[in-house]
Amino acid sequence: MIKFGTGGWRAFIGEEFTKDNVRLVAQAVANITNAEQVADKGFIIGYDRRFLSDKAGRWFAEVMAANGIVVHFIDKFVPTPIVMFQAKEMGCAYSACITASHNPADYNGVKIFIEGGRDADEVITEKIETQVSQLTASDVKSVDFEQALADKQIQIINPMNAFVDSIINFIDIEAIKKANLRVLVDPMFGVAKNALQTVLINGRCDVDVINDGKNPDFGGLMPSPSAATLYRLKHLVAAEGYDIGIGTDGDADRLGIIDEKGNFIHPNEVLMLLYYYLLEYKGWTGSVVRNIATTHLLDKIAVDHGEKSFEVPVGFKHISGQMEADDSLIGGESSGGLTIRGHIKGKDGVFASSLLVEMISVTGKKLSELLDEIYSKYGYAYTAEGDCTFKPSEKEVIYNRLYVAKELPKFDYAIERVSYEDGTKVYFKNGGWVIARFSGTEPLLRIFAEMEDQPTAEAVRDQMKAFLAL
Repeated sequence: MIKFGTGGWRAFIGEEFTKDNVRLVAQAVANITNAEQVADKGFIIGYDRRFLSDKAGRWFAEVMAANGIVVHFIDKFVPTPIVMFQAKEMGCAYSACITASHNPADYNGVKIFIEGGRDADEVITEKIETQVSQLTASDVKSVDFEQALADKQIQIINPMNAFVDSIINFIDIEAIKKANLRVLVDPMFGVAKNALQTVLINGRCDVDVINDGKNPDFGGLMPSPSAATLYRLKHLVAAEGYDIGIGTDGDADRLGIIDEKGNFIHPNEVLMLLYYYLLEYKGWTGSVVRNIATTHLLDKIAVDHGEKSFEVPVGFKHISGQMEADDSLIGGESSGGLTIRGHIKGKDGVFASSLLVEMISVTGKKLSELLDEIYSKYGYAYTAEGDCTFKPSEKEVIYNRLYVAKELPKFDYAIERVSYEDGTKVYFKNGGWVIARFSGTEPLLRIFAEMEDQPTAEAVRDQMKAFLAL
């Protein structure tokens, strides 16, 4: 069964991610597009660098074209944010990118976007799932890719320049030019290099790149920018005197940052830095939207500037939806995805990285200095994370304990309230919290705890993990 999670449909290559299943998803999307009479708006397809992504993009395009929908096909690997950007620019009702984002190398998948270039919400993904469940291989229409090109049902486009120009026009490129920064980029064998390097070189940065090129195994690492996977970037930034190290995930919608000392800046801290910078240094206004597993220090920054903070379930569609509802300034998540008002309505690692470079250029302060400034004003909090695997037979037991019986460990801290909106989140009276929730993209249980220091956060996380016998 094809099921969409928080980041689209993702599956093991050769098991669920097959040509037949990609074509079924495409036929379902084509049926919905035609039923809603929005085929005249066209359809954009892009793909990343993963194994089979380019071929799957063509399989998808062949089905859409056979159903009378003009396909605007980006015939080169690109960051997912470029697809979202172009969908917004062209006013497409639907678009797609072939990617499994930061998942392991043996996964691939499809992200679906709706009008404005936003991540498809549950209403749309449930429609697709329902359509797929009612289809058979004989229901799928398809046309040869080259024939569709000749018939102009498929049209090749290249929105890279427009995307890069939009970022350059958004940021303070003149301030960056004056800063003479040295930047080290790690695209993690993904797709960020061309766009990000072009922006930075336009800012006269001295840019070097590691872990470039196509590597179906992503160098043996998860293409997810974390303290563990960016170890080479951490070492080189400190050893070679770079001002900032930038890592991006497989499809470049998320980022990981290394400061000038070689320290990993947690995505929570990246969000804090940018929100604080936009409010405090640029004088902008607006609320912040964070997901349920993201730092509450953002709330303190918001309150200090007379702004609101909104908490939403995991999944960027919830963030972009709430941002639109309140005209929020910034929205993001602890996994490294964020966007700000005026840019695309989805997460963008290329844009966020460029804005961070602007931040240290405009302020004249190092990343570590800016982070110290924030902690001195709002206090310190540490987030401990843990991904727990489980056997398929154990999922129902864990689910029943957390969501049905609503069992909890006997914590050492007084509980203010418990939320079951997305997972089980315990809010402590001291301002800390812990959450356990099933991943929407992988067979994992994710546990996050935020407390006043590292030992306490790790102890609370481990207590939850031990309670569930994981």
